[in-house]
Formats: sequence, structure tokens, C-alpha cells
Amino acid sequence: MMKFRFRRQGADPQREKLKQELFAFHKTVEHGFPNQPSALAFDPELRIMAIGTRSGAVKIYGAPGVEFTGLHRDAATVTQMHFLPGQGRLLTLLDDSSLHLWEVVHHNGCAHLEEALHHQPPSRPGFDGASGLPSLARITVVLLVAAGDLAALGTEGGSVFFLDVPTLTLLEGQTLGPDEVLRSVPDDYRCGKALGPVESLQGHLRDPTKILIGYSRGLLVIWNRAARCADRIFLGNQQLESVCWERSGRTLVSSHSDGSYAVWATDAGDSPTTQPTVATTPYGPFPCKAISKILWRNCASGEHFIVFSGGMPRASYGDRHCVSVLQAETLVTLDFTSRVIDFFTVHSTRPEDDFDEPQALAVLLEEELVVLDLQTPGWPAVPAPYLAPLHSSAITCSAHVANVPAKLWARIVSAGEQQNPQPASGASSWPITGGRNLAQEPTQRGLLLTGHEDGTVRFWDASGVALRPLYKLSTAGLFQTDCEHADSLAQAAEDDWPPFRKVGCFDPYSDDPRLGVQKVALCKYTAQMVVAGTAGQVLVLELSDEPSDQAVGVASVDLLQDREGFTWKGHERLSPRTGPLPWPAGFQPRALVQCLPPAAVTAVTLHAEWGPLVAGLEGGLGARASLMPSTCAPRCTLHPNDSLAMEGPLSRVKSLKKSLRQSFRRIRKSRVSGKKRLTLQEANAQLAEQASPHDVEVTPVQRRIEPRSADDSLSGVVRCLYFADTFLRDAAHHGPTMWAGTNSGSVFAYALEVPAAAANSDRRPERAVEAVLGKEVQLMHRAPVVAVAVLDGRGRPLPEPYEASRDLAQAPDMQGGHAVLIASEEQFKVFTLPKVSAKTKFKLTAHEGCRVRKVALATFASVACEDYAETCLACLTNLGDVHVFSVPGLRPQVHYACIRKEDISGIASCVFTRHGQGFYLISPSEFERFSLSTRNITEPLCSLDISWPRDAMRASYRPRESPKLSQANGTPGVVLGPQSRGGSPDPTRSEGADTPEPPEATLSPTSVDSATLGTEGCRVPDPDPLTAAPPHSSSEESEKNLRNLSEDEARACPILIG
Repeated sequence: MMKFRFRRQGADPQREKLKQELFAFHKTVEHGFPNQPSALAFDPELRIMAIGTRSGAVKIYGAPGVEFTGLHRDAATVTQMHFLPGQGRLLTLLDDSSLHLWEVVHHNGCAHLEEALHHQPPSRPGFDGASGLPSLARITVVLLVAAGDLAALGTEGGSVFFLDVPTLTLLEGQTLGPDEVLRSVPDDYRCGKALGPVESLQGHLRDPTKILIGYSRGLLVIWNRAARCADRIFLGNQQLESVCWERSGRTLVSSHSDGSYAVWATDAGDSPTTQPTVATTPYGPFPCKAISKILWRNCASGEHFIVFSGGMPRASYGDRHCVSVLQAETLVTLDFTSRVIDFFTVHSTRPEDDFDEPQALAVLLEEELVVLDLQTPGWPAVPAPYLAPLHSSAITCSAHVANVPAKLWARIVSAGEQQNPQPASGASSWPITGGRNLAQEPTQRGLLLTGHEDGTVRFWDASGVALRPLYKLSTAGLFQTDCEHADSLAQAAEDDWPPFRKVGCFDPYSDDPRLGVQKVALCKYTAQMVVAGTAGQVLVLELSDEPSDQAVGVASVDLLQDREGFTWKGHERLSPRTGPLPWPAGFQPRALVQCLPPAAVTAVTLHAEWGPLVAGLEGGLGARASLMPSTCAPRCTLHPNDSLAMEGPLSRVKSLKKSLRQSFRRIRKSRVSGKKRLTLQEANAQLAEQASPHDVEVTPVQRRIEPRSADDSLSGVVRCLYFADTFLRDAAHHGPTMWAGTNSGSVFAYALEVPAAAANSDRRPERAVEAVLGKEVQLMHRAPVVAVAVLDGRGRPLPEPYEASRDLAQAPDMQGGHAVLIASEEQFKVFTLPKVSAKTKFKLTAHEGCRVRKVALATFASVACEDYAETCLACLTNLGDVHVFSVPGLRPQVHYACIRKEDISGIASCVFTRHGQGFYLISPSEFERFSLSTRNITEPLCSLDISWPRDAMRASYRPRESPKLSQANGTPGVVLGPQSRGGSPDPTRSEGADTPEPPEATLSPTSVDSATLGTEGCRVPDPDPLTAAPPHSSSEESEKNLRNLSEDEARACPILIG
């Protein structure tokens, strides 16, 4: 009898339409500090700042919420950046000497940063046929003159070229070579070594025809471009590093490689000048490092500012990263923990003003951005509303809390403000305030919690585009560490010279690696929190609005109390401090549970409504009441017949004899069996016979998955914990239960005896919670269990604690039969309760060839109907793909390529939210935010008031295709469409934040391609019909589009940045 494989039924058009209304993948915004910054720029007119990175990314920031991103086509380092003042345009220089002009382009009410032009200077000799000057080998410095229409390019060969900025073309006949400069230099200075590269170019604020040129040899020249002659010459003999021209033009200050700086007067004596007015080495007389950059800012009081980087004594403090601020007799040496990239001052740049009057100093470091208020006595640091270093200590875990109540939010914000009190004068304010945030105020507040290596937990406002720091919780004060003398050493060094002052919060060093936070859980309704660490410590904390002095109760849970033969060879447990301890306002510890052996905690959960707390480790789990010292139900999850376990898996030492035996067994199994081996031709012939026609879709063949060994050394690791009020013993009675999944595919279900709460009170009696093992499920393939969730009679997940009792969520259906969803690394399976019989499953590994890494239940709201939503299962695989399945049917809905499969840390750090969004680390200091929902999208939407000439705009736009780009971390997904004549896209298409089109994704066999992400998070429309018209377009439509483009060009600013 012949067997047939039936065709799969066709896709339902209505369901496919509903999918497009529910699901869409967007990478929206990058939170945190840019990874590996390399350049800095500031526009004093628009008050916006730009940061360039080594990967070629360009990020522009203004007021909180005003930000957008671009990426160069070549992954080259951005070495310099310069704003065209007030125009919203940016000129960037890469390390390959290529120049790129970026502009804010308007597209149907939404704007983004786009590369308009680029220029690669010629490197062959004699490119300028008229003058025959040497090649433009490597650009060392760029200066914008004449309101940004002209750029002077200093090179490594000592020449200065001039570039027309609107067209990015070199101007012939205006090149200034070193030979022409040497004609104005005395003969005795001319003889000897060459002038060297051009190290600095400075323009005169009031006279754009004059340029100050500084050569590496030390020569300073004020060059008059109109007369093509040198007005003043300053003969310096020390290697030059940087030059600054004072506002009035009467004073120059130069910094040098020996740690000194010199002040030159431009209106005193005859030219050339051989001796400076003042020459000093601030940190001499011993040899010092070079002063790489120096700034001079004058004040009406006569006490001018001198700000410089470097110059520290080479032998004593040569490894310090410092910026010094000198005003009159006051000198402060700002000591940072990472390398100084660049810095600028926020001051007056209007030509009619006589003084700079600096307001703030912004210092870009390799790992953070620090801003100091120069108008407040003491020059305090200004708290950053964004760009805070997420990795001030290495991130070890993260969690997201959605729909935070307003009362809890206000209490957390208040605790954070008490940690960082602001000066009473109120002068400290963030100086980068350009643009306006047009995004609506978020209706729901979201918290992003990050655990760190130094034992801290940081609270971030993840409600909008700007990831704002709210509060920092430190757990190190509860324990005795080995580095407690660091503070006394720092205090002893305060009186030494130089006058160091620690600035910034980046601290890559941890006092004790055992303090590292592994798991975090927060109850948003009771303000209780659980923090679990690397050495088996589990802290229960509660939010308090007032400081207090109290002792912390300590309890121990021995997970191996009934086992023999185990030896712990890892780190020791942390020693808690005894007696009452002072705790500031915020989350204060109420109890400490120490698990033994002190292995890292792998799972933790808290049910504040019932009281119990459960922590899972490598060898088992322990449960206790939240605020009681007594413990209950320690459970060892190690296999009793596991000989490897009896030898001590916690010691991380395997039996050599058994490992060799298993290796030989695998070799024997892999050898050729008695079956006949097919030749290559026979195998190809069989494959050709089995091949199906292309138009017939057959059921995919499942891969064979070998069951895992039961004696794996990590089989006892508890991977997930879950509380639920469901049916466990019988179908007539439901009650509190606790579920635990392990690394060996085992699921333990416990029935809990929770004391009833008193009338009109949420507090329960001080009595221990009893746990009785009710069910035990062993998955066939022994794949690690990633998550467990119970579904009610309607197939919906159970609400969180207190949500149903406080009418914050719909009460679960307790009449119909419940089900439990068990997600392992290889498959998803739904079992009925209380019988625990299989109901439905989906073998992800067998179908897709991947393994599950992260799982979450999320609610997806329809963009077309406000009242319709579906709860689905979202999962991230080891290949970086995101899959969405229906619940409880486990039918595949969509899947997207989200993270590069090589980005292991990004996949491990991913966290989903309850409303279809997610976060993952694209670098140690940046979270990438993405959305799987068409309705719930967080992306930039802002305006920027810019004005620049119409002819410059027309000249800068050129209809050309932009190739597909990658993000700064290498993840694909950015496509810039071809430009139209006026720089606008197809006006017949309108894309807003509420009705986005899904990007390329596997919706169904009948799905269509759609727009991809823009570089800053907004969706870039399809190509303009004038440059890439489809076959069905007509001439009438083209004429209509042309009229609309002309109208778009006539529109005035402001421009929206989405």
C-alpha cells in the first residue's frame, strides 16, 4: 500500500491580515553610551552634540528624547567631526582621509540623518595640475571657515587645502604649501628639519580671512587668505600639540609635547616673534607628558579659564587620564577612569559679545560623558539625563518591569534624588538642550533593572527614548570585603600634588567578584525586591522613604544536608556584617538567605501576596518566607544515581576515567554500521527521486534529536521558578503551587500551604509556608527547561500577584481546565492539569534546527482595533532569531532575524517586555531596543529648528542609491532609499508612528516585502517613484509627485526627526 504526504492547507487571508496588524519587527533606538567613541562635536547655535565611534557610527543628541543615528558605509574610525553652525549639517573625517557630509533630511513630517555627499581626496602626486603640489596624503585637521561654506584641510605633508563644503570639491589654485610658508620665515629657522604635519588650524571669530596654522615643529603662522601672505609668525621650537586663538584675536596659547604651554601676543613687537609672553609647565619641573589639547576662555571678571588635557608628571602620574581646569589661582585636576577623547566648553559664540563666559565643560571619555558646571562654585558635575554609562560596572543580569504604579515610581525617583542632591542655586542644568521632543508622554511607566558585577542594581526609566537613571541600590554595604581600605587611601591622597579630583562614575573594578548580582525580582505592588548573587546570597529588600539603622536577619539553607561525598572547591561565602547598620532611603534589606554551598544563584522568584521566596542554584533550590528567619523545603535536584555527581560536580572536576570511556563509546557509535554505504551517484539519484515540485509545499521533515545524557555534570542546575494558583492535586480544588525546572528536563511541582491573610490586611501570619511535592515531569529528551507558565480555562496566562485581587487585571478562569506550558531549549509543550497529560507541542529544534535561549509571554495589541489583543509566546533562539507562537495552540505566527548568531553576549542579555518589546546588549555599554508589535513602538520623534541656504540644499542632494548598511554592532537592517530631486521620498506614501509597515519577515508564504528600519529608528520609505518607478506607474502620477516635491521644498523648518 502506497503512502502519500498530504499538502499543507493554504494560508488564511484574514489571519494573514490580522498578523500584519499585530506583529512587526523594528529596531527602534539604542540606549546607553556609544561604544568606543572617537570624535566629538558641538553646535553652539542649535545646542546639539555629535559623537563618532570607531565603527563609523554618528550619533547626534540634543534635549532628552532628541537623538538620531547614522552609519558610514565603510566601517572606518571617525577621527574628526564639525558642525556647520545652525544648519543641522555635519562634516565628518574618517581615518582613511575621506570626508562625509551629513544632513537632516525631511520626509513627510519625519526626518532622519542621512549622508548627502562624500569625498575621497586623491592620493596620487600632482592631482592639482595647475600647481603641481604634492598629494593630499593624510588629513590631520579640518577647519570650517566662512560660516561653513569653506573648509581648510591640514595634511601630514604640511600643506593646507581648501574644500567647497556644499559640493565637497577641492578648490584649485588656493592650496597653501609648506614652501610658500617658509618664504616668510628667517633663514636660520628655515634651515634644518621640515615644518612637519599641520597640527592645528584655528579661525578668527571676527575676521574669516585669517587662519592660524600650527605646524608640528612649533611654527605658528597667521595666514591672510585674501592677501595670500603671512601676517604674523611665531617661531616656536618645541613640538606642537594644540593651539587656541583667544576671542579678541590678540592672544594665542599653544601646548607642547613636553607638558608646557605658551602664551603669545599677536599685537606686540615685530614679526617674527621668537619668545612667548608666558611659558610654563603646570606640573613640572620633572618631565611631563604632552598637553594634547588646550582651550582659552576669557571672562568679564578678568579671571580667564585655561582648560587642557594631559601634561601630568611622566614618572608619577603618567598613567592618569586627566583634564585640568585653571582659573586665576584655582587649579583642579579632574581625574577620570578612562581615556580622554575630546572636550569642549559651552560659551557665547556671538561676534558682538566681548567675552566667552563659559557655562559648562563637557568631557568625552572612552567610557562615559562628564559635564561640569563652570558657573557654580566648586564646579560640580551635572547629572546626565541620558548617555549614562550602563557599564559603570559590568552588567551581569537585567529585568524589565512594566506598568509601574505611579506611587512606586514617585518613591523610587525620590530615593534617587536623595542620593544625588542638587545644589540649592539650581544653576546646574544640562547644557545640551537643542531640539524639541514631540513624542507623547508615555501612558505607562517602564523600569529597566540592571544587576552589576560590583553588587549594585540600577533602576532606569525605560518609558521613552532617553534611558534616564533613577536610582542605584548597593548591596556591598551588607558584607565584609577585602578592599575596605580604599576610601582611607583616597582621603590620604587628597592633599598631595597635583590636586586630583575623582570625577565620573565608570568603575570597571569590583571590590569582590562574589558581590556580582545574578538575578533580580521586583514586586511593583508591595515594593519588595529580591537580589541574588554569585556566592549564594539572596537578599530580600523593601522600599523605605526614610533612612534607618537596623540589623538584618540571616538564615542559611543547606541544599546538600542529606548527601555525602560532595566537596565544594569554589569561592567562600560572603561574611555579613553584624549589628545595626545605617541604610539610606530607598530599598533596605530585611533578610539575607545564604544558600550552601555558596554557588551562583541561577533562578529566583517572589510571590509577595503569599509570602514565600524561592531561590534556585546549581545543586537545588531553597524556599523561605519573605520576612521570616525560618526556612523550609530545601530540595536537592542532583540525580541520586549520578556517579559523576557523587564525585562532586560542584568542584568543576570530572572523572578522567569516565570521560575517556564515554569518548570511546561515542567513537564506536559513529563508526560505519553493517548497512551498505551508498556511492555519491546513488545518493544523488535517490535525492532526485525524492525531490518534490517547487509548487507543492510538503510538511517539513523533522530532525532527529538525540536524547541527552542523564549524568550531565550540570543536570542539577535550576533554570526557572514559577508560582501559580492552579489545580495540582485534583480537578475540584485549586491552590498555591510552585514549579521548578532544571537543566536535565525535570519539572517539579509543589503544593504550598500558605496561611490565610487577616481580614482587611495584606499581611499574613508569621508562620512558615509548607511545601509538598505534588508532581514531577521528566521531558523525554532531557532538554533544559527555560520557562514554565500556567494557563487558565480560557488559555490565558495567570495574572501577576495582587493584579486580580486589586482589580488591576481580569480574574483568571478557575472553572475550566487549566494547562501548564513548559518551554525547553528544544520544544514547547502544553500539559493538562491536574492529570499532566500532553495536549499540544511544537518541536522548535526538530523543525528549525535551533535552540531556545529566552522565552516570554507578551500581549500584542492590534493597530487597527484598540480593543483587540492576543497573548503570544515570544522566544529568542541561539541563532539570534525571534519567533512568536500562539497560545495555547503553539502555532507559529512570525519570526524575524534580530541578533547576529555570532553575538553570544547579545543573545544571552536579551530581555522581553510584557507588551512585545525587548532589549539586548549590542556592546558592553549599549542596549538595542526592538519591538515585535505594530502598536507598541518607542522611537525618536522630535523637531530641530534649522536654516540654511536653498541653493546649498539643492546642490547637496544628488539622486543616488545608498547601499544596505549594518548597525554599529554589525547587525543588519538599515536601508537608505535613493534620493529624489528635492530630497523627499514618495509623497504618496505616509508612514507614522501609529501605522508602521512590517519589515522583511516570514509572515507567511504570501507575505510581501516592506520598508526597513532607518538609521535612527524611524522607518525609511520606499524609493521615490521618480527614480525607481514601478511598472504600473503612470505619467500623471509622476507629474503629481513632481508637484508635491516642489511643495515639500518650499516648506519651512522646523524639521521633524523621528
